[in-house]
Formats: sequence, C-alpha cells, structure tokens
Amino acid sequence: MAITKVWLDETNDECVSCGACEAICPDVFTVPDKMVVNESADFSAYESEIQESVDSCPSGVIKFS
Repeated sequence: MAITKVWLDETNDECVSCGACEAICPDVFTVPDKMVVNESADFSAYESEIQESVDSCPSGVIKFS
C-alpha cells in the first residue's frame, strides 16, 4: 500500500520536537518548533523512512495512511 497522507495527531500526546523524524527523513519532516509535514513530498518514495520515523517517535504522534 502506497503512503498517500502523513500527519501529526496530537489527540493523546504532543510532539516533543525531538527531531528524530527530521533526522531520519528530512525530505518529509522538518522540526522548526514542532514537527511539520512537507505536503509536497512524494510520500510513496519514502515509505520505509516514514515507517522508521513513526516507530522512532517518542510521542507516537506521526500517523499515515
């Protein structure tokens, strides 16, 4: 399944701005003050990096579909 959407879900927790997602996949994630998703990125080209970012997120706030 190709990833078509990535977002920050702070329903249960907040982004702690640790920068792990940006270190893993800077073409999709940036962390100026809080994680921001680069909506123009081709998510399907970075599926393994997005999954690694999700798995590495200490707050568990990165979601994708």
